[in-house]
Amino acid sequence: MTITPEQLTLLMKEVETEDPIDFADLPFEDDQLRTLIADHLCEMAEKLDSFSVEDRQLTLLAVAAKLVLENMVLHIRLLRQHGIPLSAEVDNLLQSLRQKK
Repeated sequence: MTITPEQLTLLMKEVETEDPIDFADLPFEDDQLRTLIADHLCEMAEKLDSFSVEDRQLTLLAVAAKLVLENMVLHIRLLRQHGIPLSAEVDNLLQSLRQKK
C-alpha cells in the first residue's frame, strides 16, 4: 500500500474540514476512531494488492457503496427517531426508489 495509516488519518481530517462528522457523545476520542478505521482500511488495502486493477476498483466501489448506504440508513433513522422531517431531496429519492419496485 502506498499510504500509511497515519497519512490516511490526516487525509480523513482534511476531508472532514468540508464535511465534519458529528461524533456526538460517543464514549471514544475522535482521533482514536479515525486511527482505528485508518489501520483497518490500510490492512484491507494490503490484501487487495494481489487483486487485478479491475477487481480492486470493483471491491473498493462496493465497499464505498455499502458505506454510503449504511450512512443514509443511519441518518434517516436518526431523523425519524427525533421526529425531524426528511428533506425534500431525501424524500424524493426514497419516493423514486419505491416506484422502481
